[in-house]
Amino acid sequence: MTAIDAANFLPASVPPLVPQIVFGLLLAVAMIGLRTLIDMIAPTSGPFALVYPTVLIATLFGRLWAGIVCLIASFLWAWYVVLPDSWSFAFAQESDPARVFINFLACCVVVVLAEVFRRAVRVREAELHDSLDRRRWLMAELQHRTKNNFALVASMIELQKRRQDNPAAAAALEDAANRVFSFSRAYAQLAVDEADRQEGDIDMDSYLGDVIDHLVDASFDDNVTVTRRIAPISLPREQAVAVGLFLNEALTNTAKYAFGDGRKGTLDILLDGTAADWRLEVRDDGAGTGAASDADGGLGQSLMRTFANQAEADHSVEVGERGCRVSLTRIRSASDKNGGVPLVSGA
Repeated sequence: MTAIDAANFLPASVPPLVPQIVFGLLLAVAMIGLRTLIDMIAPTSGPFALVYPTVLIATLFGRLWAGIVCLIASFLWAWYVVLPDSWSFAFAQESDPARVFINFLACCVVVVLAEVFRRAVRVREAELHDSLDRRRWLMAELQHRTKNNFALVASMIELQKRRQDNPAAAAALEDAANRVFSFSRAYAQLAVDEADRQEGDIDMDSYLGDVIDHLVDASFDDNVTVTRRIAPISLPREQAVAVGLFLNEALTNTAKYAFGDGRKGTLDILLDGTAADWRLEVRDDGAGTGAASDADGGLGQSLMRTFANQAEADHSVEVGERGCRVSLTRIRSASDKNGGVPLVSGA
């Protein structure tokens, strides 16, 4: 109801009273036109019947002065034209003065009640807006603190890694730090998106870009050329975080096994599609089948499988003599059309 307000029809430089008066007069004219049509069929019947709803509408959507102006204009016209002694303010019957007075008082009550209701609605609407703004602020603060906590944990793990003399322990700590970093970047990106759009989705271009930059700087030598093509799509937070963690594991495994012996090569990272149907692919021309065995007992593969399930997507790993290709695919629309059966089987 408050979305329609006569005071908002004109520029802010115009005094609010002007559109209220204009709105009240327009409604009075509309009532007069409708009443004129009715008088062709039933003249003098219910002279003030249309005044009540017209005044109510004028007050609710045009504020108090619109209701007052509409009341005066429409009431005087009905008195002057519609009463039995038409085109005159004289009374044809002895009961007419009392009838006119009672109807006028009733219309005044309608104006007052409509204005009280309108103001109550506006006050409640303002309270709801304040409550929503506060909740958004609290949510943004929570996201900010969570991001800082993740960053602190990642820094502590990184510090512990530097103190390790055992290469295996240091590598495990580095993997853990990278995983925590993926969480941290997801929360950081979510905070930015909510500040700009007030939505809960994460911009994958920015989020995955941060994850890739961090891992490339930390885990890949300069002799590995990295290319990326990330589509500008947004995904829900839980799904986006799962995709980021999946990519983290895929890149970590690539650095460890495909280029772990210091060989040169290329790494291609692709995300394309839409928010409903998308595909993430990581391809390299590294060691392929000649890579060393998975020293962590398949933890990376197990984590990728877990993150694929969290993203409600299917993943596959194809290892050949000239490299490896890891993909994560979600085809929701096609899956729905086929009764929920995924089109791509997970590896």
